[in-house]
Amino acid sequence: MNIVEKIIVILFVILMLPITGTLYFSLEKNQSLDYKLASLSKASLSNSVLSKNIENREQEAIKIDYSKKLQNPPEVISAIYLTSWSAGSDKYVNGYLENIFKNTEINAVVIDIKDYTGYVSYNSQAEKVLKYKTSKNIIVDLSGLIKKLHEKNIYVIARLSVFEDPVLAMARPDLAVYDLSLPLPLITRERLWKDNNGLHWIDPSSKEAWDYNISIAKDALSRGFDEINFDYIRFPSDGKTENMTFPYWDGVTPRHLVIKNFFERIRQELPDAKLSVDLFGQATINYDDLGIGQIIEDSFEYFDYVCPMVYPSHYAKDFMGFENPALYPYDIVKYSMESAIERQKVYKKLLGLTEQVGNGQEIKLAKIRPWLQDFNMGAVYTAEMVKEQITAIKEALEENYAGYLMWNPSNVYKAEALEKEAITIVPNN
Repeated sequence: MNIVEKIIVILFVILMLPITGTLYFSLEKNQSLDYKLASLSKASLSNSVLSKNIENREQEAIKIDYSKKLQNPPEVISAIYLTSWSAGSDKYVNGYLENIFKNTEINAVVIDIKDYTGYVSYNSQAEKVLKYKTSKNIIVDLSGLIKKLHEKNIYVIARLSVFEDPVLAMARPDLAVYDLSLPLPLITRERLWKDNNGLHWIDPSSKEAWDYNISIAKDALSRGFDEINFDYIRFPSDGKTENMTFPYWDGVTPRHLVIKNFFERIRQELPDAKLSVDLFGQATINYDDLGIGQIIEDSFEYFDYVCPMVYPSHYAKDFMGFENPALYPYDIVKYSMESAIERQKVYKKLLGLTEQVGNGQEIKLAKIRPWLQDFNMGAVYTAEMVKEQITAIKEALEENYAGYLMWNPSNVYKAEALEKEAITIVPNN
């Protein structure tokens, strides 16, 4: 190659550099645009290689030492709800709670380990909790608290709110429910959908969100909790739900199948754990999924306890002919419990479940153990109204009576309604 040819080649290379760079940039830009468009597609999100890798990955290994559990748990659970703040307060635990245990039939507590804020209430070692910094050390000595309660023969339940999770939504907006009415790019924090309380939700179809919550449950069990109580396993129910869009749910799969599949996943990952799930009270009566994916039959095979929230104040006006159902706690709770146990009997019969099947293993369906109302809503709730609810469960479930969970958001309960003596009050109708 002579010098003239070399000069021509060099000039050609120099001239081609900006063209090549432009071509590369254009390809990269187009690929990026294609990726973003794919990200906006529900089908692409759910079927992408990345999604499949996420959904099929192994659960993080958290060793669960079940020897830390209460060795002789009560057959009938009489529990009260505690916020993480109450559970983390020595004054509350050593004072108020001690008196409750001493003077009432209460033999269990339900403690928030992840509430409506989305924060885990102690220093969880779950991998993604550490990664996203989604914990607050509210209960400083969780292991010590559980040990203290066990020494008093108190059964300790961890309550875990699942899909109502503004903290995870902010950390991982790609897993969250979006608001289509907002003129913003889709996958941004500013476009996250909010319910009536201003809280963000996670898409119930997200397998990564499933695993995130299961890992929190595993860590809680490793601390000595006797049971995990899952709440908010559902689609959102309030707010401008018509504006919701989901990155993973295809809008075709029935909501209740999404939820049922998660139920199954929980049991697969926690085969030896005591598990319970909270359902809307109306799930005991309605045969549709209430628009939130909850059908009571879907839960029977995967949990040890099903806990319908049969708060009388939460039933619609004119339910059972009552203008204000909150004023009729006995009637509302008894009717709901009778419906729930009858549906379970029918479910068992339809499946052909007997005491022994196939391989000789006994088939056990979940026990019905409802949440009851000890708070003022729709009516000022008296001790007698609280007692009437307990009486209603006992009469409706008879030999299937497994106890109750009592809810008061301030964690101050009517002790006179929970006395150790047998409760026999039946209201005059």
